[in-house]
Amino acid sequence: MSFELLEELVTCPFCWESITLLIDPSESQTYTEDCFVCCRPILVNTEIQGDDVQVNITQEDLGF
Repeated sequence: MSFELLEELVTCPFCWESITLLIDPSESQTYTEDCFVCCRPILVNTEIQGDDVQVNITQEDLGF
């Protein structure tokens, strides 16, 4: 099975810079990714339903 990663533009909840995340559209996930600008940990939650992709982010220590 082949798929393409999706690019999602989000705003870092620490430094407020716009960054691009690569999203795996094959399944919903929750994971931590460091901001490419300030290097602080961002908690990422992706919800995949068919072709609909919803991305939520927050500071890692705040959780969802």
